[in-house]
This record gives sequence, C-alpha cells and structure tokens, in this order.
Amino acid sequence: MLYKPGRAITYILSSILFPIEVSGTENVPKNGGFILASNHLSNLDPVVLGIACPRELYFMAKEELFKNKFFGWIVSNCNAFPVKRGRADLSAIKEAIELVNQGRVLLIFPEGGRQQAGTLGEAEKGIGFLASKSEAPIVPAFIRGTDKALPIGSKTIKRQKVYVSFGPQIFIERRMAYQDIGFKTMEAIRHLSNAQN
Repeated sequence: MLYKPGRAITYILSSILFPIEVSGTENVPKNGGFILASNHLSNLDPVVLGIACPRELYFMAKEELFKNKFFGWIVSNCNAFPVKRGRADLSAIKEAIELVNQGRVLLIFPEGGRQQAGTLGEAEKGIGFLASKSEAPIVPAFIRGTDKALPIGSKTIKRQKVYVSFGPQIFIERRMAYQDIGFKTMEAIRHLSNAQN
C-alpha cells in the first residue's frame, strides 16, 4: 500500500541526497518472478535498489523491526516481511518462495549482512535454497556508494552519488548444489563490481 508513494518520495529525496546512476536495467525481466541478488553495504541499500529497479520489490527484514507496531506497519506496507535471524525460519522461507512463484521480485542479500566497501563475502546457503525451490532465475546487482551515504552506525545521510548495476539473468540448473548457486551468484556480482571500477 505504501510502496509506490514511498518510492516516489524517496526518488525525489535521492536526487538531492544520494543521486543514483543506474545501468543494466535491460537485464531486468519485465514479467515473471525472479530473485534480485545484491551485495550489501548499508541500511540504505533496499531503498536505493527499490528506486533503481523498474520492478516492485519484496524483501525479508529482521523481525526486530516489526516489534514497534507503527514502524512494523510501515515496513510491512513497503513489501517487507519478518525473518528470524540465526536460524532457519520456515515461515519466512515459504513466504519468499510463494512470492516468487506468484511472479514477484524477491530482493536478497546473499552475503547475509553488510560488508566493508571493496570486499565481497561468500554467499550463505539461503540464496541457493530459494533459487532451487522456486526454480526462479537470479538477477545479480552491484551497488556502490551507499556505505558513504549512510555508514554503519550513522543516523544521518550524507550527500553521495550512488551507482547500481544489474547483470544478465542467471538460470539455475536442476539439482545444482545450493553452494554452487551461491558461488555463481557472487561471481556475477563480482563481475559487475569489476566493470563498475
């Protein structure tokens, strides 16, 4: 309910605070469900990717964000749903798969948490599991500059240009190991990183 008006408002704010340069939108499918897999630098990343991606995004958010009823209502109406961190949350996994099967776009950060700029971590098993079970393609994305716009621990956004690149779809072979899917995804993100630098 709040996603589209929220996207419009943040688009205006981004042009002032963190102007976004986007490339590779031709790689984003116009229809059908898929997983958008991006590196993760800042809490600003979901907002930036929501602006940069021409498709509406759905994403998991740590359950702690939903404990405050008002903020939880806002986050829920911006297409986020809660996930318990540190263990397999079957209800969140089921919802994620159902969304993709319904033709939605699921945003995932394969590394699981924020990383330092200039470094890419290894993918956790979640991306492989979700891609395998949903049989959905993966669209890799690379984001740069959000760590300077909103550093870890900061509550203030600094003016900083941000770059987002979308890469070609990754199609998952049947019975591919979850670890191999994760590795293939991170390699595609690394390729976008090298192309951006």
